[in-house]
Amino acid sequence: MSKRTIVVNLDLSETYLNEIKKIAPGWDVVAEKDPEVISDELKKAEIVARWNKTIEPIILEKNTNLKWIQTWSAGVNSLPLEALQKRNVSITSANGVHAYPISETIFALMLGLTRKIHTYVRQQLNKTWDNANLKHEIHEKTIGIIGVGAIGQETAKIAKAFGMNVLGVRRSGVLTKYVDQMYTPDQLEEILPQCDIVVITLPLTEETTNLFAAEQFKQMKDSAILINIGRGQIVVEDDLIQALQNNEIAGAGLDVFATEPLPEDSPLWNMENVIVTPHTAGATEYYTDRVIKDIFIPNLKRYIQDGELGINVVDYEKGY
Repeated sequence: MSKRTIVVNLDLSETYLNEIKKIAPGWDVVAEKDPEVISDELKKAEIVARWNKTIEPIILEKNTNLKWIQTWSAGVNSLPLEALQKRNVSITSANGVHAYPISETIFALMLGLTRKIHTYVRQQLNKTWDNANLKHEIHEKTIGIIGVGAIGQETAKIAKAFGMNVLGVRRSGVLTKYVDQMYTPDQLEEILPQCDIVVITLPLTEETTNLFAAEQFKQMKDSAILINIGRGQIVVEDDLIQALQNNEIAGAGLDVFATEPLPEDSPLWNMENVIVTPHTAGATEYYTDRVIKDIFIPNLKRYIQDGELGINVVDYEKGY
């Protein structure tokens, strides 16, 4: 009988590799990011850590043993969910890993826009000395966090340090720490007119696709700022561009886009009231450590013990 196999699709330190082998004695454990080198192992792997497009054909066409995928992203919309669901493959996401770096990016974008840091950087390149009509601040303003998961809650926590009024949206509507008032997704039109800053931290699902369009921008204050670190397809980009051009909202900090990389001809590149970052909000030196230590290893212990998973198990019906 062949060994059960775990493939970690990246170069992993010996410390973590040895820990995984200790948890799964008798298993064949391979850590390698070159799919050609681990092609044979991918064809028979029961567990695959770190999914990407390069291994997808091998997994879907050759592997009949796969039971569990650990992703390296919080969102799973890029995976072939329908095919994996038919094969009863469990998926665990990297949800929670991003809470610190993404919440920091959210506030970097907020402060950059309200304190005109992006404008001053441009002026510095031209040696221009001008106050650019600086006047806005975020203290005691109202922030609406659309999607209060781990990232949203960390954002709410930091917002309280600025004395902000925190409104949240989550599917359950259940109030959580650091949020002053919680709404459900069908109450979006109630929360948007109240917010000085709107932060999208949602996953991409059928329900959230195109959630923010012309109607939602008209509901926002003309002094409001939109921050999107969720997924680009949550926002109808043409409607956002029009809202910015028509001064229906004051500005936007965008880390995600409908098409990535953002096309060179997009008006967003040159807008004075927009900050563009290249889908890097979750980047951190601790990324792999957190996925392995906080999610994969605890789940692996439980999986080896009783075949179950307990952390970040994706619900196929919800899409996250």
